[in-house]
Amino acid sequence: MRTNKQILTQVKPEIRSTQPKRHVGILGGTFNPVHTGHVVIAEQVFQQLHLNKVLFLPDNIPPHRGVQKTKPIGGNERIEMIKLAIEDNLHFDLDLTDVNRGGVSYTYETVKILKQLNPNTEFYFIIGGDMVENLPKWSHIDELVQMIHFVGVCRKGFEKSSKYPILWVNTPELEISSSMIRESVREGRSIKYLVPERVEDYILDKGLYR
Repeated sequence: MRTNKQILTQVKPEIRSTQPKRHVGILGGTFNPVHTGHVVIAEQVFQQLHLNKVLFLPDNIPPHRGVQKTKPIGGNERIEMIKLAIEDNLHFDLDLTDVNRGGVSYTYETVKILKQLNPNTEFYFIIGGDMVENLPKWSHIDELVQMIHFVGVCRKGFEKSSKYPILWVNTPELEISSSMIRESVREGRSIKYLVPERVEDYILDKGLYR
């Protein structure tokens, strides 16, 4: 006679296979700090590709040499600013896979973990048009394009072309960067509307980037 436990074990795979796939975007970066451009891009990709969710995934240590030269503030502060920036959006979430793993944040390693934990999910990795040009230099890029969908956000001065499959999304062209915000804070200029209001309050209250 089979036990209930044995019966459940036999039907579980069948139940799992009938579940509809989820479609989840990933917006990675140092977020030093997160700014209005990030949340606008995430919202546009979410809407245009009809995703279930968009994950904000902060780097631990970025692999790109140019970014490594700009030492980010503490991980806890960057994480707190992301929480403040996305708290009023139900389809945005924070993912700490890179921060928890530690070391240099390689997209290939991150995606492997996410897919192992979420086998029924299709992931859409969001990158700017400037980053599309650098895809051939990414670690394990040939494996990555088989594991995820790359979503290219159109940017002025960069062509919509790549030898890799890219889903292109048009978003408002906001010329905002984290380096611009850090510089503005250092020089005492306003960052109002460049970052979400609660992020602005956090930066000023904590005295960040001065």
